[in-house]
Amino acid sequence: MPRKSRRKAPPSLPLLLWELGLASGETIARRSWLLAQGRCSARERRRMIEEKSAAALASLALMADPRADFAALLDPWHKAARANAKRLRSGRRKG
Repeated sequence: MPRKSRRKAPPSLPLLLWELGLASGETIARRSWLLAQGRCSARERRRMIEEKSAAALASLALMADPRADFAALLDPWHKAARANAKRLRSGRRKG
């Protein structure tokens, strides 16, 4: 029998903003450190731009939904920031 996918409930707006701020700050610090050391790959620099474009487009698409609230519009940015912080924290970067 196939498993039902469980979606985690989105965090409340204050928690989302707090997590977004922490993850963004960590990502900026880690990327700045890589740039200062000359270890930031072309792939990582390209990713910096592409992820912002993807999050902006996802938020723009959500604006068409009249039920979308501020937290829903920030969710693509939140997910990207948390994923980046986790990826950069692990120290395994390719490219």
